[in-house]
Parts: sequence; C-alpha cells; structure tokens
Amino acid sequence: MVKPPVADIRRAVRLALQEDLPRNDVTTEALFPAPTPARARIIAQQSLVIAGLAAAVHTFEAMDASLVLSLHRQDGERAQDGDCLLQIEGDGRSILKAERVALNFLQHLSGVATLTRQFCDAVHGYPVTILDTRKTIPGLRALQKWAVVLGGGTNHRRSLSDGVLIKDNHLVLLNQTTTPILTACRKAKANAPRGMKMIVEVESLAEVRQAIAGQADIILLDNMNPATARQAIRLIKGRALVEVSGGITLKNVRAMAAAGPDRISIGALTHSAPAATLSLVLEPRRRHQPRSFG
Repeated sequence: MVKPPVADIRRAVRLALQEDLPRNDVTTEALFPAPTPARARIIAQQSLVIAGLAAAVHTFEAMDASLVLSLHRQDGERAQDGDCLLQIEGDGRSILKAERVALNFLQHLSGVATLTRQFCDAVHGYPVTILDTRKTIPGLRALQKWAVVLGGGTNHRRSLSDGVLIKDNHLVLLNQTTTPILTACRKAKANAPRGMKMIVEVESLAEVRQAIAGQADIILLDNMNPATARQAIRLIKGRALVEVSGGITLKNVRAMAAAGPDRISIGALTHSAPAATLSLVLEPRRRHQPRSFG
C-alpha cells in the first residue's frame, strides 16, 4: 500500500476547514441546537480508483473526535457504482460540517487516481512509465502526487530542488543563439549539485543532437508527434533516457508509447482530472431508549 503524506494531509485539512468554517456552520447551528445522532455513508457513484480516504477520515476526526468511522475500502482500491467507502456515526451536526471538505478531497483525488489508471491501462504492454508534472494545485501537490501513485503512475520532480530540467525559457535568458542547449548543458553540469540528473527539453532533431552532445541524462521530446519522436529515439540510440510530453491524451498516448520512449509525462493527470462522483448519504438515528422490563 502507498503511504499517505500524513503531515501534508493534516495541513491541507486544517486549511480547508478554516476556509469552510470561519465562523461556524450557521445553518446547522440554527436548525440543531443540541446533538443529533446520525449515520452517514460515503458512496461511489461511478467506477473509480479510490484516493483521498485518508484525507476524508482526518477531516471527520479533526471536526469531532467522538465520531465513529468505519472504513469499508482502502486508498488505491477500485470501487464500483454503489460501493460504500466509509461509514460515519455520531453527532449529525459534526458530519454536516465536515461533509463538503471530506468530499472535496475524495472527489478530486479519486479523479486524479482514476485518470492516471486510465492512462496506465492505455499503454499496457509497452515498457513505458506514466509520470505526473509540477502542474498541480498550489498547496495540494503532495496529495495530488500521492493520488497519481495510487492510480499506478510515477512522480516526476516534486519541486524545483529535485533535479535540473532545462526548458525553453531558460534558453531565452541565456541569450545564446548558436548552440543554446549545448551551452546550457555545460553550465548546468559545471554548477548544479553533484549527482543531479539533467533533463533537457527539446523541440527538434537539431536540438536532440545538442542535448546528446551536452550529455543530458534524460532528453524530453516536447510536443512531437509519434513519427518524429520515433526518429528522435533512433537518433539518441540509448545514450539518454527518453521522455515525451506535450499534448498527450487518452486517444494518442498508446501511439506515443509505441514510438519507444522510456517515460511519458502528462500534466493533465493533476491539472485536468475530472472530479470523481461520490455522495454522502445521511440518515438520523433514534437516541438509545432504555429497554423496559415488567
């Protein structure tokens, strides 16, 4: 099982609850001045890969430690329409206050995991890794990258500190017109921390040649079609790992995998994943009545 990023979940839940409850839940407090026993179930309303249950659980626990939570499924498992993922029992007021935040985490992160699984399934049979990117929602990167792994993908750089990635705007700032990629590679090798992998983004076969001469560890073929990517991969001849990115969709990812790259990075995993459909079904529970004898 993939371990959840506990510290990041706690921080995200705290901020989400502060955002949603700056001055309490005025509707719930107006309607229910006293504790109201209830039971709720979170139900999947589509086929999905579950991600975010740990965040949902922490949301309910942070709202009211007396709530009784029963997990029916686990993060990383598949669920079908109608499956119960989590049951919550206790004060209905607390359930109502935590409901939207818990569902927001579950719906978004399950959407990320489900889309990742679809991409992984689409390239089944090819020796290629599906990667995420840094195109994440600010403050939720660790949770989104956790969801990607739950869906079968692999994390790319978690931050700008994790590796050298020379992109087009770096080349613009270098203001070197003849061999900008080769120049950038040499500068990076001389000045970056020792042992850091160097990825170089290229957009043409001429730039591929510069990246090879610069001894890039990974050459990232940006916005190439499968035919051009195949030509670039033949040119590289195993002298660097090959990553492709840009414009990758579920319709074209298998054709891109067939071109022979080692890695396919997809920003859509985190910036465009549709939210999964889940609901919280709430029902009141009668207060315990003592049994009558005699």
